[in-house]
Amino acid sequence: MAISLYDLSVTNYLQTLGAMEGFLAKGLTHFQEKKADPNAVLDERLYSDMAPFKFQVWATAHHSLGAIKGVKEGVFGPPASIPATMDYAGLQKTVSEAREALQKVKPEEVDAVQGKDMAFQLPTMKIPFTAENFLMSFSLPNFYFHATTAYDILRNKGVPIGKRDFLGRMRIKS
Repeated sequence: MAISLYDLSVTNYLQTLGAMEGFLAKGLTHFQEKKADPNAVLDERLYSDMAPFKFQVWATAHHSLGAIKGVKEGVFGPPASIPATMDYAGLQKTVSEAREALQKVKPEEVDAVQGKDMAFQLPTMKIPFTAENFLMSFSLPNFYFHATTAYDILRNKGVPIGKRDFLGRMRIKS
């Protein structure tokens, strides 16, 4: 049996978004137990020239649900600005909403875009892709980068999470 574009993209987004829900919840518990404001982590960075925690989490929704919308529409761009009122709970909600929306995507919807032209659109340039090359060589690497960076920032702040928390629910043979 051949593996489908849906299997290569959406199932991986779902696994990692589910894991993110878990490690974000552990982060919230950790901050509450330490009597620390969870919103204090929003602007934390691993290095001064990197985007902050809130962007890392926001970008995972963009590079998962947003990427699937992009391949259907034929165009994808950088994420929208994060609302100024976005807090830790709002980031958790963003991840959950992306996962819930992706659960409703049908395999045939994603598989139907294979071979379709699409572009990553910036204000001054356009990068052409096929839908599958966009998902496999641009969206998924960006998605994992931002998910990993969000995880690393929480880990760096003392949240007791490990590799199993990042892996989430693996699709093991039953």
